[in-house]
Amino acid sequence: MTTTYSLHKISSVDHFGFSPNDYSRFKYGDDAIARMFGHQLAEGFIRNHLSVTPVAQQMVVVSSPYSFIPTATFAMKNHFVYRLNRWLAENGFPVVQETKVHRTITYKEDYGELNAEERMRLIGNDSFHIDKHFLEGKTILFLDDIKITGSHERMITKMVEDYGLLNDVFMLYYGELVNHNIHPNIENFLNYHCVKSIFDLEPIIQSDNFYINTRIVKYILNYDFEAFCIFFQNQTTSFIELLYNMALGNGYHNIEAYAQNLKFISNYLNTPKFKHIQHGN
Repeated sequence: MTTTYSLHKISSVDHFGFSPNDYSRFKYGDDAIARMFGHQLAEGFIRNHLSVTPVAQQMVVVSSPYSFIPTATFAMKNHFVYRLNRWLAENGFPVVQETKVHRTITYKEDYGELNAEERMRLIGNDSFHIDKHFLEGKTILFLDDIKITGSHERMITKMVEDYGLLNDVFMLYYGELVNHNIHPNIENFLNYHCVKSIFDLEPIIQSDNFYINTRIVKYILNYDFEAFCIFFQNQTTSFIELLYNMALGNGYHNIEAYAQNLKFISNYLNTPKFKHIQHGN
């Protein structure tokens, strides 16, 4: 049996139930917002489901699919688990386990700008993989931050069917678009509400609550080169190394659109003379 639960139902472009600025910062790595969202989603799930009908089976939490770099949902998942585990432990239930949905394809397209058909065409070539044997006899909680057209959910459902999983499944979302007269690109209205340029990332990156994710890496690598170079000069070497390591791990060095910015990072990290020049020495 599959049950869907979303904390916020979006039926209007004027009211989301949460702050668009918070959501935008969350999508670009603000872990303080991820903590708030994760706790709120856990509390809503407990209030509306677990406190009414407790789950006797071992529960397994699964964040949205990713390859090497986690999505923003992964950070929210961490805090969801922390809050949920407290309730489970306090009420005598086993704490959750975790596993991962592996995906095979990465793409540079801006998913939030696409309509339902375009989204399915884009991700339809992807394939999701999960450890079937680990999940036997357990209840699965699939987490995602927002449901707009349901494309990702359909891919998850297809994976469940392909693997012959007979588990009870919960699809959990922080927000869900329930008014289908609203264009799916409302997602990008939220994604970019607080991030209008690469320089809007600096307060997030330089805070004590930064958690890197796929979106911010792709955004930086795909940005206008001249602006990227200015942005780059204000970043720490530790952040630059993290950015480069994440990019390589996701295979972004094979994507032409990212080549110029990624080459600049590579030169900085691997050429001492280049590094001195960039810092004006």
